[in-house]
Amino acid sequence: MPSTAIINVGTLISGNIQQPILDADSILIENDKIAAIGLSDAQIKGASQIIDAVGMTLIPGLIDSHTHPAIGDYTPRLNVVGWIEHYLHGGITSMISLGELHVPGRPHDPAGVKALAILASKCYRNVPRGSVKVMGGTLILESGLVEDDFREMAKEGVRAVKFIQAIEDRAEAVQFSKWAKKHGMRVMIHCGGTSLPDVPTTNAAGIIEVQPDVLAHLNGGPTALSPADIDQLMRNTGWTVDLVRFGNPKALDQICKMVVELGAHRRVILGTDSPTGNGVEPLGMLHLITHLASLTEIKAEEALCMATGNTAKVYDLPTGLIEAGSSADVALIDAPVGSIAKDALESFTIGDSPAVGMVMIDGLLVVKRSKNTIPPQRNYKLTTH
Repeated sequence: MPSTAIINVGTLISGNIQQPILDADSILIENDKIAAIGLSDAQIKGASQIIDAVGMTLIPGLIDSHTHPAIGDYTPRLNVVGWIEHYLHGGITSMISLGELHVPGRPHDPAGVKALAILASKCYRNVPRGSVKVMGGTLILESGLVEDDFREMAKEGVRAVKFIQAIEDRAEAVQFSKWAKKHGMRVMIHCGGTSLPDVPTTNAAGIIEVQPDVLAHLNGGPTALSPADIDQLMRNTGWTVDLVRFGNPKALDQICKMVVELGAHRRVILGTDSPTGNGVEPLGMLHLITHLASLTEIKAEEALCMATGNTAKVYDLPTGLIEAGSSADVALIDAPVGSIAKDALESFTIGDSPAVGMVMIDGLLVVKRSKNTIPPQRNYKLTTH
């Protein structure tokens, strides 16, 4: 059985917001799963390969909670090829689609939106082992869908739906949310101002009416809800709060203060909201975590858990945690060359986005050193038996 021991880890981030840092300095990977944490000499010697982290920080692979893929590693919105691969070099091993909005000629009829959701879901599920894991095929809700449509899509692997287009019949909108939840799908809703010409604005009253699971880009995409609406949604609901890189910075600050005040860290997930007209940002997740850790009262290790285990829990993903049985999607990060920080957590805290030293997906070493970040202060050592 092929195995990898990662040893001499400086700080081990769990992905679990209840216990962000583990008291261990090594893990064992067997095949595509994490097998053990805190290794004996015998376990280390028995591994097929050993990665000496030389004091670097080990984290679960980042999960971008808010992306807009199309089909494959191409975004027609910006005519960019290879954007997913570049995000991998930013430590991202999984992504959540908030809808394939930028597919040219995207349909708006029930049959069309169903077909697109099922197609995207299956295409991204069928990528080779070691590829970035995209939960694709989020259904963009349109008037005219019936319960059998939700049943069929759930059977075919569609895992989420999103309110972003105008549903004039509010009773129909409420029914859509109930049907989606009945068939095991997560319900997302666009929060804030319009992001495309045909996307309506939202407010707290309309959002509460449909009872979503996820408040998509609550800090704006990029235009935010009013401070009063944000306050209402934070204080009077327990729904997941999706914070994004391409949002309103003042709204982000308001929400982060409320997260700390309310002790609502477990509700927060982090994403980029890209690719969009705002651009493609391969290091967007690292920059967002840096913003939270350096400019708010949220700690770096907490922000890393928001970007990993919190998102995995919301979407029932078998990744995002460093624990036995979890998918072996991990990354080594460190303070970048030239920073006064001594390690990755300090780097986040002082405002220097860390360097990505290596990335593994399913136990495969897929990034030996990031081509997008500044080099790390330390370089891991790989030994193969």
